[in-house]
Amino acid sequence: MTEGYANQAIQSVLNSQQAYCKFLSANDSGATGGHQSGILISKAAKDMMFAQELKNENILKRTVEIQWQNDIRTQSSFTYYNSKNELRITKFGRNFPFLNPEQTGALFVLTRQDTDQYSVFFLETEEEIEQFLSALGIGPTETNRIIDTGNVLPETQEHLAIQEFIRTLTVDFPLSDVMSAAARDIQNRVYNHLEYIRTNPDLKIIEWTNTEYALFRAIEHARYGDRISQGFATVDEFITMANMVLNRRKSRAGKSLEHHLAAIFDGNNIVYTAQAVTEGNKKPDFIFPSQAAYHNISFPTEKLISLAAKTTCKDRWRQVINEADRLRGMPKYLCTLQQGVSPAQMDEMQAENVILVVPKPYIKTYPEDRRDRIWTVSKFIEFVREVEGL
Repeated sequence: MTEGYANQAIQSVLNSQQAYCKFLSANDSGATGGHQSGILISKAAKDMMFAQELKNENILKRTVEIQWQNDIRTQSSFTYYNSKNELRITKFGRNFPFLNPEQTGALFVLTRQDTDQYSVFFLETEEEIEQFLSALGIGPTETNRIIDTGNVLPETQEHLAIQEFIRTLTVDFPLSDVMSAAARDIQNRVYNHLEYIRTNPDLKIIEWTNTEYALFRAIEHARYGDRISQGFATVDEFITMANMVLNRRKSRAGKSLEHHLAAIFDGNNIVYTAQAVTEGNKKPDFIFPSQAAYHNISFPTEKLISLAAKTTCKDRWRQVINEADRLRGMPKYLCTLQQGVSPAQMDEMQAENVILVVPKPYIKTYPEDRRDRIWTVSKFIEFVREVEGL
């Protein structure tokens, strides 16, 4: 069996309405040579198989569509035998490739995706079984029952969501905006707290960035892991690969913060232009409220704001000083994820009227006697909203 069924089974459980698992017995797999009809299912799973009470009929049947691993589909039956008080899955069709004696002891996973649509996985190796049980917080004696997805750690859900995203990719690496949007979607779905976009944007920026980094590293591993583990025949081959990886990392990091800031601004109904063009084809990362307002000489200069976004700013902060000639003499705002700069650099920034905007948890890494100069992301958003009259 190919690696990956455990992840697919876990994801199927998390996406399901209900799920159940059990270890296949010798009777289930046919190892005893008996003629058991179908797979025996615990009565604990009756509600995910039948909506009605089971005691009213001698034999109760229900036809459902089951998607088995490898995308095999069958119109199978859920059958209840009143005389035996047993639930079974029956009717698999001819040439059904599963349920053979070698599968005795395999972990059988059944998930309900819709009213009449189910999925089934067979996990046969110890590694996959342990991965599945650990991810879902199931002890070895807690099978043959409905799965409680409340025991799944958010970190596990994030990992699975990342793997699912990678499986859907049709390119080696998605564009930076696609990567950032996927990271936000994964983080928002797994950890929720969409309200943080308004109530705690400082933390939301960090959370989105962390998820994007995990996503990027996972894609790197999927694309380059095997190649790197094989080694390189020459130093030139190694350098070529290393440069490709490093250049892509630098490019991604430079755009990531911009994309997440834009999502924060959108979530706070702030009006802005990203990558606005000012004088001499200069391009500050954000102009508030718009590029058009910036070039409209009758628009009040005091209602214009410029913001640069740089993941690190230790050596590049001076680039923001001359990005908007019309705002000479006014504060230039610089949002960064840099964790700490020297007192001397902070003094230089103050002399050039550059105000750092830093996620609140990172401010503690800056010189204590100069932290009052730093704005949080929340403070900057409140300032822009006030200027824009929101």
